[in-house]
Amino acid sequence: MIYVKLNEDNFEYDIYSLVKAFYPKEEVKIGTEDTINLDDILFTMEVQYSQNTLTLDGKQIDIDYSNRPDTKNRLKLAIYESLHQRTGKDLPWGTLTGIRPTKISLGMIEDGASDEAVASYMKTTYLTSQEKIDLSLEVSHKEHQLLSKIDYDNGYSVYIGIPFCPSTCLYCSFTSYPIGLWKKKLDDYIAALEKEMAFTAEACKDKSLTTIYIGGGTPTSLDEEHLEKLLSTIDKYFDTKSLLEYTVEAGRPDSITYEKLQVMKNHPVTRISINPQTMNQKTLDLIGRFHKVEDIHRVFGWARELGFKNINMDLILGLPNETIEDVQYTLDEVKKLAPDNLTVHSLALKHSARLNYDRQAYEDYLIENSQKHMDICLVAAKDMGMSPYYLYRQKNMAANLENIGYSTPGNEGLYNILIMEEKQTIMALGCGCACKFVADHGKTVTRCENVKDVQLYMDRIDEMIDRKRERLREDLKWL
Repeated sequence: MIYVKLNEDNFEYDIYSLVKAFYPKEEVKIGTEDTINLDDILFTMEVQYSQNTLTLDGKQIDIDYSNRPDTKNRLKLAIYESLHQRTGKDLPWGTLTGIRPTKISLGMIEDGASDEAVASYMKTTYLTSQEKIDLSLEVSHKEHQLLSKIDYDNGYSVYIGIPFCPSTCLYCSFTSYPIGLWKKKLDDYIAALEKEMAFTAEACKDKSLTTIYIGGGTPTSLDEEHLEKLLSTIDKYFDTKSLLEYTVEAGRPDSITYEKLQVMKNHPVTRISINPQTMNQKTLDLIGRFHKVEDIHRVFGWARELGFKNINMDLILGLPNETIEDVQYTLDEVKKLAPDNLTVHSLALKHSARLNYDRQAYEDYLIENSQKHMDICLVAAKDMGMSPYYLYRQKNMAANLENIGYSTPGNEGLYNILIMEEKQTIMALGCGCACKFVADHGKTVTRCENVKDVQLYMDRIDEMIDRKRERLREDLKWL
């Protein structure tokens, strides 16, 4: 255990995230109490806040507490220096522990800063490596180009959550429920969604709808009848034919049938995901993906046969016992299919994932990711004519790296950029979803969350709609 002792509660989350980045396998505790009763202490750090200074392990730093962002940065720089000296490690993203590092570079580009100014700021302020600065700049310029056609103030996007899956994967922490236990309640769930759709369409009638994204869970865990019902209900309330993008996250190949793909094709869906995560059968069996590698090829072939021209595939680096040779094999198999998007995730050990809370059962498994893994993905993406267009990070990511989306020209996922860069209001419908109300081009972002329990969501749908109505009125002045 690592203990960080504070004289007052302040910046706890930022401290925790940075220490955890250096010591991902250690428990980190932050508090104001004495450590005398704590066992197995690897080391203790002490942070003392005073009127115009903060002191870290005896080193005093001048601070202006009225400038909270600057105070946070100075604190994190001091902690980084201390942990770097202790471990000899450098972090690729430096002191950046948030999930949206490109918000910094994109914001500066939008304000007219040069690449040199962005690079200097990120290196000096956050100790970001040159490699990640270059990546941020490449992604941010692509985002800037794509977002130029988006109406931030008079537009909005819709996310619809289907919180059901065939089973729960070893690494997953998303809100999801076994579809087998909820089949008799699917009509009720879609009826609750319809109430939210009707409210959203009316509340946003003076705004233009930019994108729709149906995620989960696994939306294609719905049978053909309920998938058709869902998509027809969406058509009923929204102008789907004028969308810039309409995505259905088909996701797991074991949930996809030819008939479900045909249902989607009968509606104006423009983009789908078919997500293998890996092309190694031994890993699929271990992580609870109940399909064969051949199923991925077959389902992808069906989608192309039906005319889908924008297909994304997700991969995860750092899955248990996967070597870099396994990753290369996966990439070679993906290249044979030639998807239009490729999203590469660095495994994040989330608190509620089985791989984390039952970690003793998997402690002997290799969990490895590195810049070399990321680099061979970049090479494969370029071989398929793709370039990076968005990235984000998560807590407890393998090797403290990133998730990155690649795309062939013209097939970038606009919704992915909008949700990450927080440039446009996202109306989120469904169990466990959260609206993001965006004002002033992203300077103000507020959330309005739905409950995570499926039955409570259906029982309390009117209450959640009322809460959205109130927040839309107060936060955006739309009503």
